[in-house]
Amino acid sequence: MFDKNIRLRIAIAVAVTLVALFFIMPTLTDRLPAFWKNHLPSDTINLGLDLQGGMHLILEVQADRAVESSLERLGNNLKEALMEDRVRFREVAVEDKSSLVMEFPDSESADRFRDLLKNRYPTLKITSSRITEGVERVTLRVDAEQVETIREFALEQSLETIRNRVDQFGVTEPHIIPQERDRILIQLPGIDDPQRAINLIGKTALLEFKLVDDEHSVDDALRGNVPRGREILYGGRVDRLTGERNQVPYLLHSRALMTGESLEDARVSIDNRFGEPYVSIKFDPQGARDFERITSQNVGKRLAIVLDGVVHSAPVIQERIGGGQAQITGTFSMDEARDLAIVLRAGALPAPVTILEQRRVGPSLGQDSIDRGVMSIIVGTLLVLAFMIVYYNYSGIIAVTALLLNFILIFGALAAFRATLTLPGIAGIVLIIGMAVDANVLIFERIREELRLEKSPRAAVKAGYDKALSTIVDANVTTLIAALVLFQFGTGPVRGFAVTLSLGIICSMFTAIFVTRIIYDYFIWYKRIKRVSI
Repeated sequence: MFDKNIRLRIAIAVAVTLVALFFIMPTLTDRLPAFWKNHLPSDTINLGLDLQGGMHLILEVQADRAVESSLERLGNNLKEALMEDRVRFREVAVEDKSSLVMEFPDSESADRFRDLLKNRYPTLKITSSRITEGVERVTLRVDAEQVETIREFALEQSLETIRNRVDQFGVTEPHIIPQERDRILIQLPGIDDPQRAINLIGKTALLEFKLVDDEHSVDDALRGNVPRGREILYGGRVDRLTGERNQVPYLLHSRALMTGESLEDARVSIDNRFGEPYVSIKFDPQGARDFERITSQNVGKRLAIVLDGVVHSAPVIQERIGGGQAQITGTFSMDEARDLAIVLRAGALPAPVTILEQRRVGPSLGQDSIDRGVMSIIVGTLLVLAFMIVYYNYSGIIAVTALLLNFILIFGALAAFRATLTLPGIAGIVLIIGMAVDANVLIFERIREELRLEKSPRAAVKAGYDKALSTIVDANVTTLIAALVLFQFGTGPVRGFAVTLSLGIICSMFTAIFVTRIIYDYFIWYKRIKRVSI
């Protein structure tokens, strides 16, 4: 019966070790056979920013712009509501980026507006009203609680949008978290093209479709005679013969007929005629219906595709366009087209972002950190091994075997869970070197006490493990709880330390209690040793 028991325990220990080795192998060498890459784990241990190098950014979300944009949308909604109810008004405009100003030609229209405001827009409050030469001017402001909600939503949406962009960009294990009231910390390990990453992250990506005003003169508008409800935006045009890029002004209707909110997908395609990349976009069902309606009502007119205030193209609508498909053309490189598709798929930022801090950690600094970390692990391990062997003789060799196996299991777990190894994580591994033998020290001292009572090796080993088990479990579980709390509430470096500490505690309990007991039982039951060297 005991023979089957020890064989089962050996099989479990060997199986766990082999699984860990399978996960470690891709990190140790890239010369793996094809069948391994197809059927066995192929993920390497991810290195953090401090080890691999990369980019560190702190962004500030301009939440005030989100509030201003929200006010502009409210103003447009109010215009449409007033026109539907046939309430006369003269102007609706945003003032001081925090309030709306509306002008009415008479008091009756202003009173009807107040009724509409009370029934449909309870978050808007009238802060002042005055009559000048028969025109009533009403100032509105969004209540403070709603403003704070808009600001919080802007930060949350910016965080999610940036995370989606970075994920599609292909950065492994990015670190993206909110900081303070309106800031975002971004760490991108292993980034090769920092400027491209900055452009991708910081692009607002507000996509709008606006009609081109061909009835008025662009030259007159450039001289300052911009018609009411119009705006001047610029687009680039490249001469295919000379390659020279020129700025082209467009006189557009200020009101966007459609935005990128209805966008479902964006992909890079190649123009068969010129061999240049462009971005093909697809709308969701509601967006497809809106786009079909817009194109059917404006056949023969030019529809400008505007991204972040830049006109990318302004084609003439030849016929009604169904199916919800459109194209954004321009003189894109392949990387520019891919990045544009990424930001369109990820969605627009609710407000512009500003880079407050930018640092780049070079690979040489990361390699130096790795070298020093590895050296600390080697020195710490050798000192512990020397102490255990000198102080506990052959039992110390058993503890050394368990410690080396512990390293294999920790790094295997890091690769299996795709965890990120950081410099504080290496510090956690160094700490585990000492903690891993703590359990063995407790067990060995208990065995010594039992041997002093002249018990047999079998009885002494059994009593030593039984009496030390509760103490070992209590000590390790309390440390594990502390590590989990650090992981839950800590930031980057602290979480890196907590990850390796947690994995190390679990692995050390397995090796120190389970594996070392197998070795003792093997020598006691099979080799029939008469004395325990301890």
